[in-house]
Amino acid sequence: MKFIQGKPRNQWEMYCLDVHVDADNEVRLIDLFVDSLNLSELGFKDDFEENGRPAYNPASLLRLFIYGYLNRIRSSRQLEKECKRNLELMWLMRELKPDHNTIANFRKNNTNAIKQVFRATVKLAKHFDLIGGKLIAGDSTKLRAQNSKKNNFNPKKIELHLNRIDEKLEQYNLELAKEDGDATSKADSQQKIKKYQAQRSKYEQLQQELKESGDTQISTSDPDSRQMITRNHITEVAYNIQTSVDAKHNLPIDFKVTNENDYKAMGGMVRRAKTILGTSDFTALYDKGYHTGTEFDCAHKQGVKVLVAFPEVASHAPDHAFDVEHFEYSKETDEYTCPAGKKLTTNGNWYNKASGKTINRVKHYKTTACLNCPLFSRCTLNKKGRLIERSEHMDLIEANKARLQENPDLYRRRQAIVEHPFGVIKRQWDFYYIMTKRSIKHASSDVGMIFTAYNLRRIFNILDKNILKAYLKGLGLYFWPFQRRFRAVFGHSGFLDWEPEFLCTFSVVCLNVKKWGNFERNIYLKGSF
Repeated sequence: MKFIQGKPRNQWEMYCLDVHVDADNEVRLIDLFVDSLNLSELGFKDDFEENGRPAYNPASLLRLFIYGYLNRIRSSRQLEKECKRNLELMWLMRELKPDHNTIANFRKNNTNAIKQVFRATVKLAKHFDLIGGKLIAGDSTKLRAQNSKKNNFNPKKIELHLNRIDEKLEQYNLELAKEDGDATSKADSQQKIKKYQAQRSKYEQLQQELKESGDTQISTSDPDSRQMITRNHITEVAYNIQTSVDAKHNLPIDFKVTNENDYKAMGGMVRRAKTILGTSDFTALYDKGYHTGTEFDCAHKQGVKVLVAFPEVASHAPDHAFDVEHFEYSKETDEYTCPAGKKLTTNGNWYNKASGKTINRVKHYKTTACLNCPLFSRCTLNKKGRLIERSEHMDLIEANKARLQENPDLYRRRQAIVEHPFGVIKRQWDFYYIMTKRSIKHASSDVGMIFTAYNLRRIFNILDKNILKAYLKGLGLYFWPFQRRFRAVFGHSGFLDWEPEFLCTFSVVCLNVKKWGNFERNIYLKGSF
């Protein structure tokens, strides 16, 4: 029987990497995208001392990471292997083979620059009108940290460990007192006592660190990570990733890695979204975890309309018909009317009410008619009568509730918009944990690369590759070289301070003109104006 035959392994051939990479291969887009970036302005270090071995170009390592994350490879050791055996990476890296320490250090040391690369993907999407800028949705997702539950401690857990150690020490001290000439048993007991004393010292040190920091938790492997509820009362030591996603093509426009819950996150998310979109004329959708009076105030000051799900009532009246939502408030007279028709008034004073680390101002509303009301037992369990607290932010909270009732269909889109990136990243790509550890800053580098890869994947899938190539070539070949030369000669950018999109449109048009070839060689290859 005949079989398809391969080539002899010892046959010599003329070898060219470019032949093995198709013209429409994705790595060519990655290469052009990195070439289109001004890495020094993004924050990458490009001025290294001449002494010793030359450093790797940041552009090469950035290409490596973008390729890796797009192909679900995040490990620095795995990327090191791929540089030696993956033809696409050999082409992309020009056969450079950095070791895993160099690769890992690049990601660890360039947190802010990586965030700017993500911002560059958002600008790229905006240029091609992939960002609608009229409707965004915000939410968070938990990514597991490189820290086990065993290495996460709170005061109660530390106290349990100390009590257990005290019991063990007492047990072995009694055994040691009973030892009668058995040198082996005595030495064994002494060794165990020494072991538990060392453990006690460790837990006492953790206890002291918690008291000094004022935190409620401490993690030993990744100090900034915290134990959080992920779903259905299941907890993990994780980071909380706050994300804003544009509705048009489900593209993330912003992210922030935190170790706190959603309670105080909305204001910052709205402010950053306004800066990125360049306008306050958009609507932002959030779930009930973001329902906080102070955050509504932040959004109102930014001039942004938000729709936040209304949480369930924390406590009910004995008869639900007498819940506070059934009391009518009059803004003109600043009083409430109860279901029985009685007026609840305020003395006009503001009282501070603590809610976690936040202190809100509230007014108290009550009436003396409560004590003689036949509906008293159905309305309240307070012996002094019904008391209603009205927050200083209640007008904004009620306005949000009215918007929700007016736009139920709009709010229903929230989950479909914001969960799309989370589903791809965590279920398709299996990026449900943070690759780096030791600090929230290092975690931000990993998350930054994840969202950069996600945005590029969406852009590559949506846009025509030839149009994207032409744009990136124009940005990399003409705009940045012109800008650097203009600044060097005239001390400022002049007309080159205009938006890159304008100049790149010009250069892309010129790419289609044959005469442009000679002009390009004169000004670019020879380095002259």
